[in-house]
Amino acid sequence: MNLWEYVGERWDLIVFETVQHASMVAQCVLIAAVLGVLIGVATYRRPRPSALATAVAGVLFTIPSLAMLGLLIPPLGLGVAPSVTAIVLYALLPIIRNTVVGLRGVDPLLVDAARGLGMSRGRSLTRVELPLAWPVILTGIRVATQLAMGIGAVAAYVSGPGLGEQIFSGLARLGGANAVNATLTGTLGVAILALLFDGFFVLLGRFTTPGGRLGGARA
Repeated sequence: MNLWEYVGERWDLIVFETVQHASMVAQCVLIAAVLGVLIGVATYRRPRPSALATAVAGVLFTIPSLAMLGLLIPPLGLGVAPSVTAIVLYALLPIIRNTVVGLRGVDPLLVDAARGLGMSRGRSLTRVELPLAWPVILTGIRVATQLAMGIGAVAAYVSGPGLGEQIFSGLARLGGANAVNATLTGTLGVAILALLFDGFFVLLGRFTTPGGRLGGARA
């Protein structure tokens, strides 16, 4: 049986696992984005707390994914909980780092001008600093999404949902019938999803950053 026949016979299952994988990654990246941006906003003005936040996220990032998932089994069991926890933890580093870098890169003169116009610190942050830092933050979210896509496949190790089940089931029976087809199906599915998600972020960036679609239309 070739790859196309394998996919055709299991089309419904593969679509279901693809939707599971995409949903899990999207939700995990959303959680990581909220947490990462909040941590970045809370610490970017203070070098030591921001360095500590980045260092902690960096240490978590260096833990091998299988080890991380294994360590999460005792407190969280198998399934969705350890999978989501691991993906969120791995996705934090690029988001925190880019949020801090983006906010620190905003021209202080623009911030001073906003404060001179009577804006509070919070309003200046939401109306001036975050919009200007958004392209850098979005880049961090894009990187985090690609990381989450790969970690999501490895999450099948703890019975996590998604296309990782195809990959692990194929690897577990290499040499057997359809083992290569299963592994290729999962791998290609993850790669295609990664490209689709990245394309979405490219479009989002064009619509939400200065000089994007609206800026081009005014020019």
